[in-house]
Amino acid sequence: MRFEPYPFEKLTDLLKDTIPNPALEPIALTIGEPQFETPIFIQEALQNSANLLKKYPKTAGETYLKQALHDFCKKRFDVTLKPGELIPTFGTREVLFNFPQFFLFDKPNPLIAYTNPFYQIYEGAAIASRARRLHINLEASNHFAPYLSDAELKDVDLVILNFPNNPTTATLNIEELGWWVKKALEFDFVVMNDECYSEIYHDEPTRSLLEASIHVGNESFKNVLVINSISKRSSAPGLRSGFIAGDATILKQYAKYRTYTGTASPLPLQVAAAAAWSDEEHVEKNREKYRKNFEIAKEILGIEPPKATFYVWLPVDDDLEFTKSLYEKEHVSVLPGSFLGRDGMGDAYVRIALVEEAKKTRAALLRLRDFMKNRKPI
Repeated sequence: MRFEPYPFEKLTDLLKDTIPNPALEPIALTIGEPQFETPIFIQEALQNSANLLKKYPKTAGETYLKQALHDFCKKRFDVTLKPGELIPTFGTREVLFNFPQFFLFDKPNPLIAYTNPFYQIYEGAAIASRARRLHINLEASNHFAPYLSDAELKDVDLVILNFPNNPTTATLNIEELGWWVKKALEFDFVVMNDECYSEIYHDEPTRSLLEASIHVGNESFKNVLVINSISKRSSAPGLRSGFIAGDATILKQYAKYRTYTGTASPLPLQVAAAAAWSDEEHVEKNREKYRKNFEIAKEILGIEPPKATFYVWLPVDDDLEFTKSLYEKEHVSVLPGSFLGRDGMGDAYVRIALVEEAKKTRAALLRLRDFMKNRKPI
């Protein structure tokens, strides 16, 4: 198997010969990892359950964690899931990589479609599955909305969406999500939505593909799956807690497959994750921090805050040159959009992750504004 270097490997290589301004402290706005402290009650739940390390965890997950996840789906999306319609997972990265391999294994000439630009695990999963790839290009002219024609959809086996979207920040309403559900039923493919940014919204709560499935009358979630993660929601990526939910027929076989993958979550992590999934107060506090960061971004850069995610998808003339020059002059690092896309998607953008506290965010964006003011377009 031949995988592309990860975006952050490419960034290291891009900047290796660039000497940043030594008078300035480095500020990284590259990785989508919250820099806020994990709430104390989650840390305490982890510490207080350390004695459970003496036990093997069950791949299926403990009852208390599954209950917390079911309760989250009910409270957040008003979706009541049956027991076979949800599986706790070790984060969502492992699902995104191993689910396509599981699902596409028996397909004679599998075809997977996914949004472009994208989280690189989608591409890696396609490569590992020996699947043909079809990019769903997200373009500014269409407000970064995903679309494939019927001619393209008729041959697809699996579609991976990602809304709210990384990196474009686009969101889909329930009708737009419902369109994909109806197409999945019409052409008998599985549609999965990666919803790990669903809780980082700034005004109105974003909608889930589960909600859309019910909205269009597919109450059994046939051919519909969603995944979600605690990482962004609770500033706790190290807990590695996520879930996959939807079509029980598919999940029954996937659950069996997972007993072989070695991805059972350690019991102390499950205890802490259950506490985190069960609490909404800390999530709203996190959202308020992101709202503040986007208020700062609007004030300094004049940009309109997105409806969701903690990213700025900033148009530039040359993403590679912009990134190198910004790093050299202001000691601020961002991620070139071309590292996140293929076929030219992202080439004229950089991704900026507003994941720091307000003071550091302000300092970084002031440097970015000064750089852009003094920059001569190439």
